Amino acid sequence: MVELRYSSGKIVSPKVHSVGVLALGSHLENHGAALPIDTDSKIASYLALQATLKTGAKYLGILYTATEYDYVQHGKHVTIEILVENNLKPTLQDAKKYLKIEKIVLVNAHGGNYPLKNYLKQLESELNLEIVFNNKIVEIEGAHAGTGELSIGAILGIVDADRLNEHCNFEEYPEVGMVGLKKAREASEGINREAQKMEINGACVDLEQGEYLLEIAIEDIIGDIVRLID
Repeated sequence: MVELRYSSGKIVSPKVHSVGVLALGSHLENHGAALPIDTDSKIASYLALQATLKTGAKYLGILYTATEYDYVQHGKHVTIEILVENNLKPTLQDAKKYLKIEKIVLVNAHGGNYPLKNYLKQLESELNLEIVFNNKIVEIEGAHAGTGELSIGAILGIVDADRLNEHCNFEEYPEVGMVGLKKAREASEGINREAQKMEINGACVDLEQGEYLLEIAIEDIIGDIVRLID
């Protein structure tokens, strides 16, 4: 039987091996002309991986499905029940069984996944896990496919710079800032407010802002990891 060396490598503590970090995004969601449909998934994966590289926590990859509010129609998603029962729960069960994970940080980069928070206490009880939902990047990046996401995307190398000039053609790409998503704007004051700003200011790439947003989000995830092992 091999004895595993949990103290090896650059880690904040041997206890960190009990913590798993799982990314949550959306693989099938329109993000205008300059960003790919899996923008949220790529951002979530980057943030989760960077936080694990800096702490030694276990990187668990990304959940392959996502949910969305029924009034936001710019992609293909599953119901919250399917997401929880068919995808998230089995993934967490496997992490606990095979990697001896006891605590989980969910790194979310897709606003439509926020309702998952309502299911965490149930999952914690059923699986005997401690679960933290980190939504920092969603909270600070601003409008959908707007300057925040464009700037992050530019840092990650996923922006098509040749198509930036058509990105804010709201008739062709109504999901940008959700400007053309009537149901979403009517259902949410916050969405409508961001859409109004987008109509006036448009969106651009700001590399300094992109770096700042990523740094803030990564540090927040690291903070969650450290708190779980204190």
